[in-house]
Order: sequence, then structure tokens, then C-alpha cells
Amino acid sequence: MTASPAHHVGERAARTLTAELARHAGPKTALVVGAAPGSAVLRAAFDALLPGDALVVTPGAGTTSAELRAEVHQQGQWVGDRVRVAESVGEADPAQFVIVAEPLAGTAEEARATIDGLAKYLADGGVLAVAAPALPGLTGGAAAELERQSALFGVGSDLVLANRPPVRVHRLRFSAAEAASAERLAPAYRPSSIPLTRTMHIDSNGVAAAGIALGLAAFARRSRPSSRLWLVPALAALPVAAFFRDPERDVPEDPSAVVAASDGKVLSVETVTDERFGDGEFLRIAVFLSVLDVHVNRSPVAGKVVDYFVTDGGYAAAMNPAAEHNVAAYTVLDTTRGTVVVAQRTGLIARRIVQRAPVGALLARGERFGLIRFGSRTDVYLPAGTADALVAPGDRVVGGASIIARWR
Repeated sequence: MTASPAHHVGERAARTLTAELARHAGPKTALVVGAAPGSAVLRAAFDALLPGDALVVTPGAGTTSAELRAEVHQQGQWVGDRVRVAESVGEADPAQFVIVAEPLAGTAEEARATIDGLAKYLADGGVLAVAAPALPGLTGGAAAELERQSALFGVGSDLVLANRPPVRVHRLRFSAAEAASAERLAPAYRPSSIPLTRTMHIDSNGVAAAGIALGLAAFARRSRPSSRLWLVPALAALPVAAFFRDPERDVPEDPSAVVAASDGKVLSVETVTDERFGDGEFLRIAVFLSVLDVHVNRSPVAGKVVDYFVTDGGYAAAMNPAAEHNVAAYTVLDTTRGTVVVAQRTGLIARRIVQRAPVGALLARGERFGLIRFGSRTDVYLPAGTADALVAPGDRVVGGASIIARWR
């Protein structure tokens, strides 16, 4: 394996690399490859351990197994009972999660050999988490190979800008995972949700939008110092950022609960048919989001993404019935109760849909998976006859927290 010590992995990148490990309720097995004492990845892996878990770590370049054993010993008996240090990957058994502690460097051929070698140590349905530098000029062949692998086997990819240098973390799965395994997961940590306070986050799109507004303000003030025109984008930065707010939510633990996919007001609750999702009828619950609502979308149920497609259409106001024919993105989930679909529909103002859960990804109930910019609508389709709606038109709901239906 080729890794560069100059490519530092900070706390946020480490949390992203270990996110799949941390969200699993256990018992689980994991392998951290190329670890160094005191590294952020090793700390994050230790923090993710639960009773019944087993973790194997192997030393990276410039590190000995004795140094790693001393590090494990310093963590106390609880960690020591669950962590084993191996001299090399060859001494490890297949694990559900394999984590490469340092970003890959080198050529595409070297990266491919590393990935192929580590894939042999993945249990069925397991996930390989690996990073590569994201800055132009530092990416090299390894990053290009990871992008190619992600296009074929990726179940998630995150850009971590708050790292020196920035890295992109890829999650690869080479064999299918069961949809039922999503029910054992908690919502995953994602660097696109940036914490402002303990309970309030902002989506990375909001940081970018506010940055653009402030940049325009700075440019206007410098180019026309006698004008107050710069105040327009400067004052717009805060409300623009506020639109992308992403508060933490307490997701109900009731396994029979179906939660709202977004904040907003219920527009309709009706039974429909749609041959794109299969035979039979669906209970559809439509929610309208005004520009004042939180626009981050969350999965209403635990399941596996098995399809994702976008349909062309118009841009009617989202609260009107004609919005059913607007441009929309459909995320199709396989669940233990049947097919569930979330439709992200554009509106009169909304023209951009963000969906971050590729086919093959597992989503926990209440997990963030995308957003719609400005006024819009989300529809949740549930197999008719298997769930009862608990909301009615006019009700206000909170994404990830309000129970809109319950499985029978």
C-alpha cells in the first residue's frame, strides 16, 4: 500500500472514514490498515467500539506493532479487550469494515493493487473506506483510480474540505448488503452537515452560497467604494445561509414509525398507483416546503437504495396539484416492508435537487440524504395496506422527527 505521510488525516476526515463503523449497532468486526499511535483515525475507531465488537489494527509506514500495542494498552482494559494488533493485514480475518488510515498516493496501478488486496479482507456486504487527496496537483493516479472504483462499487463519497490538504473519502462495497441490515444503523456522520452549535448545523451548500454572497460584496465595495451597492449581497449572506440550516433531530426509535422526509405542511394523503415503482397501490404523503422551512431531506425509513432517477417536467408552484408533474428526483428504497420511494420535487423557485445516497447505499431512518434548494415538495410513497397514515392535510411536520405513518 502506498500512502503519503504528508497527507494528514484530521479529526473530521477520520470521523468520515470511520462513519460506517460508528453507525453500526454491533456486534461488528473492523480492520484499520496502516495505523499510527495517536492518529485521529485510531482514536475515532476506538470511540466507535461497542460491547461485542472486535477491531484489528496494523501498523503504517514508520510505525511498529510494539508502538501500536503500547497505544492500545494506554486506552485501558475496555479497549484492550476489543483490539488486537497484527503485524500485517495477512494476519487478519475478513471484517465488516476495512479502513485505510492514510490517504492513498502513488499511481493508479498501485492504488488498484491496494484496493484489490484489501477487498479480500471484506466480509460479505462489508465496506472499504479509503481517502485520497482532493486538491488539483496532489490527486495523481491514485485519486483517479478511486474515482473509477467509486463509480463501479461506491456506496458514498464525501469531500472533506476541513483537512490539510482536503481529501475525498470513498466508501466501496464489492458484494451486496441486505436491506434488513439498515435497521441496525444509526444516521451516519457526514461532513456536508457542518456544526455551528451542538444542536444546529448548516449544509455545506449554505457555506458556499454565503461565501459567494460575501465575495460579491467584497468585489462591489472594492470596485465601487463610493457606492453602497455592496450592502445588498452582504446583507443577503445571512438569510441565504439560514436557508441551508440543518438542525439535529431526535429520530424516533420505534421500529414501526415512518418519519417525515422534510419539514413543511402536509398537502395530501392519498392512495395512488405508479408502475415505475411496481405493481399495486401506494400510500402517498405529500409535504410542501416554503422558503422558510428546513430543506434538508431525510430518509423516512431504514432501507437500501436500489434505484435513483430524475424525470423532466415543469416548475409549477410546489403547493399546486400541477407540481406533481414538476422536475423530480426519485430515490427508491428496498425495505423489509416492501418498496418505499421518496420524491424530491422542484417548485416555482427551487431549481436544484441534491441527492447524496447512491444506489447500494444503506440509509437509517431519519438519515440525511439530500436537499432541495428553495421552495419545494417531498412525497413519500409507502406500500398500501402495510402502513396507516397518522397525518392529514394541513398538519405541520418536522423532517426526521415527526411520525407521518406507522407500519401495521
